[in-house]
Amino acid sequence: MNIKSGDTVVVISGKDKGKKGKVLTALPKENKVIVQGVNMLTKHQKAQGPMQQGGIIHQEGPINVSKVMYYCDKDKQGVRVGYKFLENGDKVRICKKCGEVLDK
Repeated sequence: MNIKSGDTVVVISGKDKGKKGKVLTALPKENKVIVQGVNMLTKHQKAQGPMQQGGIIHQEGPINVSKVMYYCDKDKQGVRVGYKFLENGDKVRICKKCGEVLDK
């Protein structure tokens, strides 16, 4: 999976097509990611004790990683991600369009 937590991604298909957001959680075993503001679900939550209030809450649901692309700030669009080894032996992710190193 070439998307990590904290990356900015753009949704390329589905009901939220075109939306940008930050990856809150990456779930590599399930091949899914949770993106901020994308795939909003309505949950009816029961009150848990006297301090927590019940009600209807809206939260992000997981989306398949194949429906998102990394968003490159330099190119201002979704791009494919490749890998490259640096001179010191580190393996880093790169933007396939502009060649910029994504892992800082």
